[in-house]
Amino acid sequence: MKALPLVAAIAFSMTLAACGKSEEGAKPSGEPIAAVPAPAGTSWSETVAETPDGYYLMGNPSAKLKLVEYGSYTCSHCKDFATEASEEIRKLVDTGKMSFEFRTYVRDPIDLTTALLARCGGKDVFYPLSEQFFANQAAMFEKVQGNDAAFQGVEKLPPAQRPGAIAQVAGLVEFAQQRGISADQAKQCLADTASAERLAKGVEAANNQYQISGTPSFLINGVLVDNVASWSLLQPKLREAGI
Repeated sequence: MKALPLVAAIAFSMTLAACGKSEEGAKPSGEPIAAVPAPAGTSWSETVAETPDGYYLMGNPSAKLKLVEYGSYTCSHCKDFATEASEEIRKLVDTGKMSFEFRTYVRDPIDLTTALLARCGGKDVFYPLSEQFFANQAAMFEKVQGNDAAFQGVEKLPPAQRPGAIAQVAGLVEFAQQRGISADQAKQCLADTASAERLAKGVEAANNQYQISGTPSFLINGVLVDNVASWSLLQPKLREAGI
């Protein structure tokens, strides 16, 4: 999907990518992978650890198959993928055969704002909160489009203040509060310029290493799966890779 027209007027200095791609898949292959039980009293889908790059990995850190998604909170195809695939991915992660890592591919200021809030509660709530932000995507855009004047005024603010202002216009602070993120906590996260810069650098690194052309994009064991943007096309690639 295209970013909102007003986003261009307040864009940060980051690379923007298209949302969605053509749908012809690469053909990864692999031997069948054996299941690995989670430690007693735990499940792999509830086992989340921060990676050295600052992302959150769900599941068995030694899983034979490592699935990575580069996704955007303002991308309609990413929202569709989250809706279709989140439960199925958890089931696969729970086998211990596969880990899953969502890497925010920031495309625009609204995306950055949402990403900062999604990370605000830390690793243990990152995935549930991300799924809820995706589910809220249409309502978020409606609020922004219904508050054009306020949204236009964001560009007059210092860059460090823009995520906080966008969050208010888009109703994201209230949305996060209803999900356990206090107003003070949200304010602090939205003003975290170091995290914002790290997310932007993550986009640059992804472009340099994988030449990401759209969202969602997927890596299987570090290899970009070309032209796959839906669960229906990704699922057979996972089977071919041994799941």
